[in-house]
This record gives sequence, structure tokens and C-alpha cells, in this order.
Amino acid sequence: MLRKNRLFTPGPTPILPAAQSAMAAFAMHHRTADFRALYSRVLADMKEFIGTKNDVLVLTSSGSGVMEGAVSNLTSPDDKVLVLSAGKFGERWRELAKAFGCTAEMVNAPYGETFSKEDIRGKLTAGVRAVYMQATESSTGARHDVEAIAGLVRKNGDDTLLVVDGITGLGTTRFDVDGWGIDVIIGGSQKALMIPPGLAYCAVSERAWKRMETAKSPRYYFDFRKERKAAAKGESAFTPATSLFAALGAALDFIRQMGSGDVSAGREALIENAELAAAMTRAGAKALGLELFAPTCPAAALTAIKAPDEVDSGAMIKQFREGFGAVVANGQAEMKGKLFRIAHLGYYDYLDTIGILAALEQVMAKATGRAVEYGAAVRAAQEVYTQAASARG
Repeated sequence: MLRKNRLFTPGPTPILPAAQSAMAAFAMHHRTADFRALYSRVLADMKEFIGTKNDVLVLTSSGSGVMEGAVSNLTSPDDKVLVLSAGKFGERWRELAKAFGCTAEMVNAPYGETFSKEDIRGKLTAGVRAVYMQATESSTGARHDVEAIAGLVRKNGDDTLLVVDGITGLGTTRFDVDGWGIDVIIGGSQKALMIPPGLAYCAVSERAWKRMETAKSPRYYFDFRKERKAAAKGESAFTPATSLFAALGAALDFIRQMGSGDVSAGREALIENAELAAAMTRAGAKALGLELFAPTCPAAALTAIKAPDEVDSGAMIKQFREGFGAVVANGQAEMKGKLFRIAHLGYYDYLDTIGILAALEQVMAKATGRAVEYGAAVRAAQEVYTQAASARG
């Protein structure tokens, strides 16, 4: 049969067709009035998408670039920071903190699990300058309780900043950025925003801007103060990925349409879409006798599923790709071969979800050599969808 290439990975994700068209048609210099108008509109819409009144920056980099900036702009060498780690991206915060000479205290949780609030409370002292965490740990499919952790950090005082990697969380999980007191929240273009990799963004609180005036870590390209100053004039400090800004503008227009003219309402619709697709996928996996990798704290951005006993998940990934043109993510590092990850963030819909579950039934039969009840995963997902549709009226 014909095989259409389809991404089911937690980044990059499928590209919005309108964003592809915007990129293809774009031919504008970044130091012109037309681009300044686009740039300013995108920054204003990004505030609505994130749900904040704080200043928002959009930089040309991957999400990891802004993660680095969230360390270099807010810390000085020998500062004590607290890193919450339960996966490969939590470990990235640890390595970034060490790279800039910080002393990284750790609160660790096993892969596929989340943190004990008691452990966090025990490590939060007056000397902690910043707390770094993920909202969604996309290497394990786990979601962390940002609201509860933010409450602990704010009780520690304004001298402790909270930095949240929301790269796969934004657009899939609800945040009250200003109300909870998140000082920096970070996102990436290739996730829920449905455009290619290359842009990263963040919302920055006044507490964080104040810290930047005394932080002594070196910074140049990722100097957030330069970007803030340039953004006030409708420009970026350095040459931006201009065609990606055109794509971002188109994506934000699409999200606005999802919300009947309101970007914030569109964001909520996007989150509901991810939550429902994730619930359908979890139900489908369980109907096939598969175990979730993060059963107690599953994310909406993606679902991590354990491979069947004695089956290498890499073989399943290969069957998805060769049999159906579906690109599904393997586990990372020591989790490779043990799990596979199916994404739900951004430009995914009901039919994508049903289709990948039908493919999973075929892959399971071939990988295990055992009989599979075809339609079991699809039926379970349909039941979840029907219940959700009935609840909406």
C-alpha cells in the first residue's frame, strides 16, 4: 500500500499547512517596517498563547539554547541551584548548571515517576538562587505538578526563582504563569506550535529581569537583556529566522481561529485536543495489554509505552516506519529498546490517533508473534472519545 510519512514524535511534530505556505511565500528583510510589524504582532500573540503579562522573547535557536540562557542570565558562578530531575531533560538542567559553575543540588525521581514534595521542601533553603524543572519530561512521558512546586518555591521567598522547561508542556498543559509565580517558562517552535524547529521562546518575570542586573555568568548571544531592548523596537538583537517567524504568525492565526478569534481560547482548545488524544492512546495501549511507562503521572504531550517482554522497542519503531510510514520515537539513552513514545501535541487529530492505534495492533502482532484482537485498541479509544463528546454535550 501507499505509505504517507507521518510524524508521531514529540518534536519535531507535523507542520501546519498554513505555516508551510507562509514560509514558502516569505521574502522580507528583518530590518524593515513590515517585518517589525510581524515581529511585534507575534510577540503580542505569544503572550496570549503562554497566558502571561510578562515580557516574552522569541529567539532563533532550539529550546536548549533558551534553557542555557535561563542559567547564564540568572546565575553567577558558585550559586546554589536546585535541579528537579526525572529524565534526560532534567539531567540537561544539571549539566547546564555545572557548565556555568553553579552548585547543583538535586531532587531526583526514577524515570517515569514524579517528585516528592517533601524531598523538594527539604532541599529548598534560603541559599537556593533558582529551581530548574520540566513541566513534561518528554523522555519518559511523565508530567510534573508545576503548580504545587511553584507554591513551595514562592514560600521560599522572592530570592529563589522558578524556571520551567515547558517545551512540550506549553499547548498541552494548563499553566497560570503569573498566578503561580513562574519566573521563566520556556517553549519551542517544533512542538505544540506546529512549525519546524528553529525558534525558542520564553516569558520572563520582573523578579528574573532584576536578577539579570547582578548575575555574573558570561552571556552574549543569549543575553536576554539585549533581546528585551531590541524587542521594544520590534526587532531581534541578532538576525532572526525570518521565514520561521512568518510560520509562527500563521500558526498563531490558526490557534486564534480555534478559539473563535481568541488566542487564549484557542490555546485551551489545543490543550483539550492533546488531553483527549492522550487519554485515547492510553486506553488503546492498555486494551492491548501494554503497560504505560509513567502510569501515575501521564503527560498529555505524549504517551510512553513499555515494549512487550522480550521485544526490543527499536524493532517496533522499525515496523511502524516500514509498514505504515509512521515515525514513532524510541526511548532515549538507557531507555532505548525498552519503550516507545507516541506524541499528541500540536497538529494531531482524532483520525491520527485512531490510525496510529490501528497500526500499533499490527505492529504488536508482528513483534510478538502472538494473536492480537484487532480493533481492541481502536474500540477502547473510541469509547474514550465518545464519553468526552457526550460530556461536552
